[in-house]
Amino acid sequence: MRVPQMTRVIHDSGEGMQKGVALDIVSSDVNFPKGHFPDYRIGPNNQIIDPEETHEVVPLKEIVAKETTQLLEQRKRLSVRDLREKFEKGLSGASKLSEEAKRREAASLDRQVLLKKLRDVLDTLKGRVAGRNRDDADEAISLVEALAVQLTQREGELIYEKAEVKKLASFLKQATEDARKVAEEERALALAEIEKSRAAIEKVEKALQEQDSASSFFPDQEIEELRKEIREARRIKMLHQPSKVMDMQFELQGLRTLISEKTQLCNQLKKELAMIKRLEQDSSKLFELEGSDTLGSQFCIVPRVDGAPDISSCPAQWYRVISGGNRELISGATRLTYAPEPFDVGQLLQAEIILKADKVTVQTDGPINHASGLERYVESLMKRADIEFNVVVTQMNGNDYASKSVHVFHIGKLRVKLRKGRSTKARESYSTTMKLCGSRGGGNAAACAVFWQTRKGLSYTLAFETDRDRNAAIMLARKFASSCNVVLAGPGDQVHGGG
Repeated sequence: MRVPQMTRVIHDSGEGMQKGVALDIVSSDVNFPKGHFPDYRIGPNNQIIDPEETHEVVPLKEIVAKETTQLLEQRKRLSVRDLREKFEKGLSGASKLSEEAKRREAASLDRQVLLKKLRDVLDTLKGRVAGRNRDDADEAISLVEALAVQLTQREGELIYEKAEVKKLASFLKQATEDARKVAEEERALALAEIEKSRAAIEKVEKALQEQDSASSFFPDQEIEELRKEIREARRIKMLHQPSKVMDMQFELQGLRTLISEKTQLCNQLKKELAMIKRLEQDSSKLFELEGSDTLGSQFCIVPRVDGAPDISSCPAQWYRVISGGNRELISGATRLTYAPEPFDVGQLLQAEIILKADKVTVQTDGPINHASGLERYVESLMKRADIEFNVVVTQMNGNDYASKSVHVFHIGKLRVKLRKGRSTKARESYSTTMKLCGSRGGGNAAACAVFWQTRKGLSYTLAFETDRDRNAAIMLARKFASSCNVVLAGPGDQVHGGG
């Protein structure tokens, strides 16, 4: 709402002198920057809105609350030194805010004085004018009163903000002092630990010097106590020297590795000592089985002592030792090497060598054990729809196979199939004429090979990629054959349970 300028109203010949007097009074008390009243507008709840102050700055109260929240959130994440610096910065900011509040308070007081003078001038003018000019004067007086009320409210808010700033400054000052105290306490504790470690080290060094200079040696108990003090001193010193702690960790790791190697060597020496003792008890045992009692390994008959007879051309026969000490002949296993298959798990193996007119028998130290993780591998394969292995055909009907290309050995729930690409070499359902077992012809790859007789007159020797695939294929085929009421074993094997 725009307040019109004051105009001269002449009632008689004496009004000119009165008007001049009024203007002199206004000019001596109030200095208007413009030639008219400010363009104030009355908003909701009779609040006076100044168009020039529509873009107000953020209130001081909101700034203080926002900074206080940020400081409280960061307080837990800061270190002692950083917390101290942050609090000092916050204290400086609070001081600036306090100074600004003082300036605003002074400006508010000046505004109150100005409004009071303006009200007095308007009252004087009201008594000297009449008609429409008197109504304008009443409206101006009401605007000034509303502005005074709003200014009083803002002054109250300013006083509250000033109190909050003082509280924040006091809090930041106290927090700064607390942070400084914590830093000093931590520094004092660290210095005390360092001095303690130095004193302990000096004490140990002095004791060592005395021990070197003395002609007699300490008793065992004193030496043990000295060692404890040395370890404690080293521990305290290492707490303040992380690089040496890492060096000690690497040294301990090297010592663990060395101990592990020495342990393996010790176990090997124990086994050799046990073999020597058995040899002394029975001098007729000139040979032994070399290999692990685990499925996937390969046994080989080797001489136990130097000067033992050459058996490379001697016939041999392998047996399974079943319950009661009875032996079961393994058909086709007539070489000096033999790779156990799943059918041998849980049983002892024996090899009999015909040396001239004598028979020499060697036996495994214990029953054959399953390979680690083999059963879980077989269970995971059984969940697949198609179980296939990459193989190479090494023999067909006992003769070497010319092609060394890769074939696919498919084991299904009803049949077994061998194919190369899209061409099927052999396919046969489970039946009593089918035979499947580990390769018994010896050789370095016997642990990865199987003998598969599809039917009478057709057999293959297949080499798998790993011994685990070979044993898993045998176990899977026998499980599926058992579901078809067929016992799938090797040539000449007697059914009595097993792998």
